Amino acid sequence: MEEAIKKADVLIEALPYIRKFHSKLIVIKYGGSILGEEKIRKGVLEDIVFLSFMGLKPVLVHGGGPNISDRMRASGKKTDFVDGMRVTDEETLEVVEEELQKLNDCIVKELLGMGVKAVGLNGKHKSLIQAEKKKAKIDLGLVGNIVGVNTGAILEELKDHAVVVILPMGVGQDKFAYNVNADEAAANVAASLKAEKLVLLTNVKGIMRNPEDQFSFISTLNEEDAQGLIKNKVIQQGMIPKVMACIEALDKGVKKTHIIDACIPHALLLEIFTDKGIGTEIVK
Repeated sequence: MEEAIKKADVLIEALPYIRKFHSKLIVIKYGGSILGEEKIRKGVLEDIVFLSFMGLKPVLVHGGGPNISDRMRASGKKTDFVDGMRVTDEETLEVVEEELQKLNDCIVKELLGMGVKAVGLNGKHKSLIQAEKKKAKIDLGLVGNIVGVNTGAILEELKDHAVVVILPMGVGQDKFAYNVNADEAAANVAASLKAEKLVLLTNVKGIMRNPEDQFSFISTLNEEDAQGLIKNKVIQQGMIPKVMACIEALDKGVKKTHIIDACIPHALLLEIFTDKGIGTEIVK
């Protein structure tokens, strides 16, 4: 009986948040090594299905870097990175799109198997993600900088209560397809949809002042503090593009952004539907 009461208490705690976020758009970015771990992926997708049945409108943007790198290694093709960006020629772009499409198909299939309607969208189709060639100190090839998002196709599917799953490819006015960063894609999609939240799923707890000290976890940051932590090299390496994506989304009108650990069971639900949350939220 006590266990049942505790479960009821959890539901009652969630009620104000369910009411607050009903019909609201939430953009979730999911990628990296955690995408390939079946148990974690199943838990994340279960949370997304729950959000959908609770009346929220989840949009999932996924990456696939490790899968792409594995495929490149298997084919014997060398991969070069500049400031974290994959130098992309035509052959590499073909591999990128094929691997992202496989992941997209897998996610959509698993969501459908959980009883929710789901639709996969390729960012280059119908100019969903509009891009231009990214300028850098060396030529990155077909790497794109996002300049716009055509939300029509997304909104059409959301009207039909579908979970929309987007793979991050872009297309330019020059008709070239471009490889675009998944964090940037999620931030721009969230901003264009005027989303209530942008949630970035990672394999770390959130932002730490000292990675060696578990008690240095930061639960809330504003933009200015976040930029200060980057400047002072507290936020480093792969966390920098995630934090910059959050800042970009906030600057373009997204209300709150979150960086959370997808390895924690039901991390999405705990962050959205509980008083304390479990990750780092970055706010305006």
